[in-house]
Amino acid sequence: MPTLSLSTPVNTALLLYLLYTVQRILFPRGSPPPADDAPTEFKKGYSWMPRSHPPVLVFTKYTPKTLEKYDGKTPEGGGRILLAIQGTVFDVTAGRNFYGPDGMYGNFAGRDASRGMAKQSFDVEMLTPLDQPLDKLTDLTQEEIENMKGWHDHFSNKYIICGRLVENDAI
Repeated sequence: MPTLSLSTPVNTALLLYLLYTVQRILFPRGSPPPADDAPTEFKKGYSWMPRSHPPVLVFTKYTPKTLEKYDGKTPEGGGRILLAIQGTVFDVTAGRNFYGPDGMYGNFAGRDASRGMAKQSFDVEMLTPLDQPLDKLTDLTQEEIENMKGWHDHFSNKYIICGRLVENDAI
């Protein structure tokens, strides 16, 4: 049977660590820290509630003409940025860098972006004129439809759904 030898440095270090650990367990520090060292950020109480309630979004029906003012530029839109994909209207204001006036997808703000998202095109030709009926997207290939559905799923998981896009005369 091997014997414990304190002549090796590893054994000596392990023994000292073991003694220190036992001493900390048997004789913990006696007094708590002084009260003036306590954190001060919660002295007035703690509340998880935000300072103000975010603006309430009511699920609304939009037409291409009423959706247009939510392009991030128009004062009537209150700075909100909305866009539609497959008839679902998303509030993409949180993604202002992408969908705002100077963003890469800025031409989709306040518009139906279904065709552009399906075809992966940011061209203005992808947008249906506001005074025409909604684009039925019947000429899209199966791959383009799947692509548009992928964008719809992405937006559904990332942004607030705030309405439905309907024909201009539906409201």
